[in-house]
Amino acid sequence: MSALAAQAEAVREMTGASGLALQASHLGYAYDGEQPVFADVSLEVAHREIVCLLGGSGCGKSSLLRVLARLEVPASGDIRFLGEPLTAPHPRAALVFQQPGLLPWLDAAGNAGFGLDFEHQPRLSRSEREARIEQALSAVGLSGHAHRYPSELSGGMAQRVALARALAREPQLLFADEPFSALDAITRADMQSLLVEVVHRWHTAVLLVTHDIDEAILVADRILLMGGSPGRIVREWTVNIDRPREADPAAVTALRLDILTALHDLRAH
Repeated sequence: MSALAAQAEAVREMTGASGLALQASHLGYAYDGEQPVFADVSLEVAHREIVCLLGGSGCGKSSLLRVLARLEVPASGDIRFLGEPLTAPHPRAALVFQQPGLLPWLDAAGNAGFGLDFEHQPRLSRSEREARIEQALSAVGLSGHAHRYPSELSGGMAQRVALARALAREPQLLFADEPFSALDAITRADMQSLLVEVVHRWHTAVLLVTHDIDEAILVADRILLMGGSPGRIVREWTVNIDRPREADPAAVTALRLDILTALHDLRAH
């Protein structure tokens, strides 16, 4: 059995019959002494599913992601990861942010492996660690660039290293907060395709925060629209368009118009 097949089998055992990586019920969050940022938010992310959290600036998308990753403590509600209560950041969940956040004194391999030796991570032998790094860099197309430093990488390559760093942890859930928004259009499209490929190859679930409707349509299995004050999940779409979705412009345009209409209605109210 290959490493990826073994990982997939382990996921099926952990998630059980429900097949859910993440479940959140009635979450609320507020900064100290301030009005709630979001309230009564419930959502699910299934195994090998990409869920996009879409909404305008200031609706609480990034705050919700940080609460779901347990980087922040919710004011109310419940979070379960792989069927168990989530009360702290989990070693099988990883995060990717808008900026790669690479350490300039480490090469690509060093950055990809950064965090594997942290206390909460499983103990790895040297050969196991090297294998994880090599596999992660290969998955993002950087096998031949392991010894290049951040100053020698383009923006797209740096973001690939950041994704490799997350994959090296063999996550069951990837939290991504607008990870491609700083990239040029062509590089961004490449990274969006890579994200979909990684999910299917690595059996990883993804919760992606974005304000870009087209990005959500191109990569998501489901799209959740967040809005209001405090923020709430107000609409949901299942994206039943075959990939590559650019090949069906009529369906993409119809969904885009439906989402735009929902956004306009939300702002009007």
